Amino acid sequence: MHLHILGICGTFMGSLAQLAKAAGHRVTGSDMNIYPPMSMQLQQAGIEIVQGYDPSQLQPAPDLVVVGNALSRGNPCVEFVLDQKLPYTSGPQWLGETLLRHRHVLSVSGTHGKTSTGSMLAKILHSAGYNPGFLIGGVPQDFGVSAQLGGTAADGKQYFVVEADEYDSAFFDKRSKFVHYQTDTLVINNLEFDHADIFENLAAIQRQFHHCIRTVPSMGTVIYPADDPNITEVISQGCWSDQQRFGSSDAAWQYQLLAADGSAFELMHCDGQPQERAQVRWQHSGLHNVKNALAAVAAAYQVGVSIEQSCKALSEFIGVKRRMELIYDHNSIRVYDDFAHHPTAIKTTLEGLRASLDEGQILAVVEPRSATMKLGVHSARLSDAVAAADQVLWYQNSEINWDLSAVASACEGRAGVCGDMDNLLSQTLAFVRENSAAGIATQIVIMSNGGFEGFHGQLTAQLAAQAN
Repeated sequence: MHLHILGICGTFMGSLAQLAKAAGHRVTGSDMNIYPPMSMQLQQAGIEIVQGYDPSQLQPAPDLVVVGNALSRGNPCVEFVLDQKLPYTSGPQWLGETLLRHRHVLSVSGTHGKTSTGSMLAKILHSAGYNPGFLIGGVPQDFGVSAQLGGTAADGKQYFVVEADEYDSAFFDKRSKFVHYQTDTLVINNLEFDHADIFENLAAIQRQFHHCIRTVPSMGTVIYPADDPNITEVISQGCWSDQQRFGSSDAAWQYQLLAADGSAFELMHCDGQPQERAQVRWQHSGLHNVKNALAAVAAAYQVGVSIEQSCKALSEFIGVKRRMELIYDHNSIRVYDDFAHHPTAIKTTLEGLRASLDEGQILAVVEPRSATMKLGVHSARLSDAVAAADQVLWYQNSEINWDLSAVASACEGRAGVCGDMDNLLSQTLAFVRENSAAGIATQIVIMSNGGFEGFHGQLTAQLAAQAN
């Protein structure tokens, strides 16, 4: 079958294209913005990409057009598809109906931690010999790719881990992506208000999560934190599957920190006797990552992976690109790239780093770039989110039409607002020089869910030049 994918360079659609190609389909596609790393991944997979949306790319007609959720009415290709009555579908629907229907699907959802938890779960299943397929909204460094078709496990079944987000499926299908995934084991990490560009309020998001819960079979499992009232409200609307709660002292799945920064901990399954437990000692930090690990272990347990096997795999877990990824380390200066898209994600990440440090200072360089933060919805929470940093530099890019000065003024520590890249780079380097002169180690966390106009590369290049 020839699939033509509109919007192919997005993280989800690009990964979907590679899965379709691996499954034996002929795959082509187009996008308005074609750039690495996704464009390179697609080309390496032998997938032809067209720049822009001229309808001529749909002649002769493909067997099926897969429409990305970034496209809307008025797009020339969309109008051509509708006018010519070409067969079309959304990416999530094609994935669910074509690749996931006959697999055991482990879906990881929630406002935060989907990519990290999904990567942990894929690592666990791979280490246990399950040969899982996966589609994750990032690049797990343990695999080096964002999607993999997988194969058949020793038990004769096929397993698939999917990052299941609540964003809408397409211009013609406003249901959340995750309702399409044929889920057997559902993880809900947490639930807060986000995606203000498509959801009116928290209740609208909760409604979509309950739609997802309704799709889990009675023989399936829903795994969620015991102490999240927003999820508890969703569950109270009805759940017809087995429930596994984690995180609290009365939950089936619990943890105990062995190191304050979360770099060592013990996980326990308390739903039965004798109690099962095992330890993780890894290179990561932060209570949020401990909870992510607990959710991943609980999910793997549902398909037969022991806690001991899971914890051994997690102790070897490398991590995910752009999730506190160390991109520079020299002369007591470390630079991290972090995807942080929401105040809670910013807060837990910085607190985790702070807990891991015996000495030194933290500079957070933050671009509030997500659709929700650009609207100013979370502005009142941002100053508190960076409390663990010694200094914060807020980047007021051209798309943020509200003033970040009030946020900077409300920060407890040193904070400033930069409106251009040169000033941002200059102030960052000044912080480094000041600390270096005083013999103080520096940790810089660059926090943005986008490319940050190349700031990462500019900063590391300048640091490397100064080191020489």
